[in-house]
Amino acid sequence: MIPTLPDVLIEPVVRAALAEDLGRAGDVTAMATVDADARLTATFGLRKDGVISGLACARLAVLAMDPTATFTPLVEDGASAKAGTVLARVESNARALLSAERTALNLLCRLSGVATLTSIYVAAISGTKARIVDTRKTTPGLRALEKYAVRCGGGINHRFGLDDAILIKDNHVAACGSVGEAVRRARAFAGHLMKVEVEIDRLDQLEDALAHGPDVVMLDNFSLVDLRAAVAQTAGRAVLEASGGVNLSTARDIALTGVDVISVGALTHSAPVLDIGLDA
Repeated sequence: MIPTLPDVLIEPVVRAALAEDLGRAGDVTAMATVDADARLTATFGLRKDGVISGLACARLAVLAMDPTATFTPLVEDGASAKAGTVLARVESNARALLSAERTALNLLCRLSGVATLTSIYVAAISGTKARIVDTRKTTPGLRALEKYAVRCGGGINHRFGLDDAILIKDNHVAACGSVGEAVRRARAFAGHLMKVEVEIDRLDQLEDALAHGPDVVMLDNFSLVDLRAAVAQTAGRAVLEASGGVNLSTARDIALTGVDVISVGALTHSAPVLDIGLDA
């Protein structure tokens, strides 16, 4: 069961996108060509196989332009669907629907693209203990939606922002002096509910990190040999996250080293949109 995002979180994003599209004068094409009281029935149709995410965005875009519209989803977010599947039916004031169309599709196609790519990564490592997680490499303003789409695709969310977990990166270590000292300070600072993760880029840093009790160690751009060595050396003392150099041709080999988590920035920064259209 995928936890859904409440409308109150989605609506501001949708309204901002509509305002960007409507500009100063509204949809002049619709006003010029369509009668003010005309009605239109249409379907959101899938044109390429994929995993669906973002139907609420499409619904809220339509309803923002016409509160009397009806939007009937025919699949659920997280569903795998084939090209030709009708995802939703909508009946609305014609001008309103035409004005909402691009915003609805931009968000629905974008989020479904993220969900689809995530599902491909998840399938690539099936049968291993590793899990695919996202990163903070998200589109500004769309993080909550894109991370939701990752969940729709079967992935797991990393931290949402700078405030919900401590993640010590190489520049923090450089400013602090050493991996061990950075973890020691983080442990002293963190409350009992806050996780501490530290990034290392060499195997010889691992024991210094583990000595101070991090919850997670990120192994950045490690070779497969070094990943296996890190798994053996850690022996369950911390969760191990592999990061860097992850793509669809390397993900399974990385998973087979025994790491617990594989973080993939491409899920959100490089996912192609899924082709979905609105057909009257």
